Amino acid sequence: MDVFFAVLQVATLALILTLLYRPLGDYMARIYTSSKDLKAERGFYRVIGVDSRVEQTWQSYLRGVLAFSVVGLLFVYLLQRIQAVLPYSLGLPAVPEGLSFNTAASFVANTNWQSYSPDVTMGYTVQIAGLAVQNFVSAAVGIAIAIALVRGFTRRESTTIGNFWVDLTRGILRLLLPLSMVGAVVLLVGGVIQNFNGFTEITTLSGGLQNLPGGPVASQEVIKNLGTNGGGFFNANASHPFENPNAWTSLFQNVLMLMIPFSLPRTFGRMVGNHKQGYAILAVMGTIFVASLTFLTLFELNGAGTAPELAGGAMEGKEQRFGIFASTLFGSTSTLTSTGAVNSMHDSYTSLGGMMPMLNMMLGEVAPGGVGSGLYGMLVLAIIAVFVGGLLVGRTPEYLGKKIGPKEIKLASLYILVTPTIVLLGTALSFAIPAVRADVESTSIWNPGIHGLSEVLYAFTSAANNNGSAFAGLTANTPWFNTALGVAMLLGRFIPIVLVLALAGSLAAQDKVPATAGTLPTHRPQFVGLLIGVTIIITALTYFPVLALGPLAEGLQ
Repeated sequence: MDVFFAVLQVATLALILTLLYRPLGDYMARIYTSSKDLKAERGFYRVIGVDSRVEQTWQSYLRGVLAFSVVGLLFVYLLQRIQAVLPYSLGLPAVPEGLSFNTAASFVANTNWQSYSPDVTMGYTVQIAGLAVQNFVSAAVGIAIAIALVRGFTRRESTTIGNFWVDLTRGILRLLLPLSMVGAVVLLVGGVIQNFNGFTEITTLSGGLQNLPGGPVASQEVIKNLGTNGGGFFNANASHPFENPNAWTSLFQNVLMLMIPFSLPRTFGRMVGNHKQGYAILAVMGTIFVASLTFLTLFELNGAGTAPELAGGAMEGKEQRFGIFASTLFGSTSTLTSTGAVNSMHDSYTSLGGMMPMLNMMLGEVAPGGVGSGLYGMLVLAIIAVFVGGLLVGRTPEYLGKKIGPKEIKLASLYILVTPTIVLLGTALSFAIPAVRADVESTSIWNPGIHGLSEVLYAFTSAANNNGSAFAGLTANTPWFNTALGVAMLLGRFIPIVLVLALAGSLAAQDKVPATAGTLPTHRPQFVGLLIGVTIIITALTYFPVLALGPLAEGLQ
């Protein structure tokens, strides 16, 4: 019976995503190719002094992204520091400097790493005006970058790749806001709370007193998932019954996390004028997703020990109302996208089961990845695959009519090296610097030994890949982790964006070359297999040594 319900959940999710793929993908393509502005958009452009008809070079587009993000970072930091004097602060004090920086960096970078308990640290004004707003705008930035890269493939001898302010505004007003309004109503129907009641004192069945937190949860829950952000209103995130009351709300949150990333390949196919190219990208994403989910579920079902055998699987850290299948589905979805939300505790997974969410992030979160970031990450890997394919068979390295020359392959290579460098360097420094190591081992790691290494590795993997989930046994609200993880999140977000926009500019400047007998077809199953292989091999070669020291070693004990 459990297997039947598991298959039913996956089949239902697949059916919903299939039904959404074409209409949502086509709608997003229309959003970013339309020449018409809405009345509200025109008013906003006048306020900020932007001419929506003027496009930008990739350098100007990048300056807009960075300037907007810096302002957001400073604003969220300031809100936290003055929280005590803000309305609806619930009597909570100002957030400390280090934690304020970490949180601001986290939400601006679409990571939503939370090394604090949100319901007793952040008042409603900070939650809404700071964190929820960044959930919208950081997601819109990610989609804008992906669209800019797609334009690089579609333009011919062009010096421009679009207008950042137009792409940002349209992504929020035409896509994220309407979907969030509908999604919030669905969550309310499912039992997710939405109020401004603060803390309510109740009498328990045993006669004791308990304070229950309230808050505008549904409105933040929907965009945290839709925008692949992941930060929960409560410390327990989506395992908290006020955020995720039952099995069908959990399934709906999976839909929210996957609907935009899995529909963007359709947008890509439509914009480049070849839907088969979109289907090829979708096939790669779907194959990796199903394989990862299968392995994680098997590892958790076959947990060793008396308790897992009696429970029918490893149930530690999982909610009884969800069980193993809904937990592994949510965990796979959350870490294969850049969401990082959890309805079970990844730190309580089996050794090899805990490795899977980590591995999902190490793949670059491209199956299907975050909103926008998943698509542009997969397109960079496609460029690498085309280059590798050309070397293997002696064919011309071209992708969608654009030559993959030294400049393009250098940018793509740097892209795939940035995140592993941040992850491995951050993990190494945490143990290599004597003072830092002493602090980490005495205040942060409560599970010493191999698992302690896995916790630190997971933290930097999550931060650099802008995921935000954690092995919760690690105490990360310390000066070292607040600073190091904050820097990792910012570098892991914006260095790849710089490289992607430079790549978009380089591709847009080229003329299209006609396909010849020497052109590698990139819409056929052979290329799908090649791209899957390149994605996995790059990850294996990069991360296998450190995985062997952490979760693999723990799993073999």
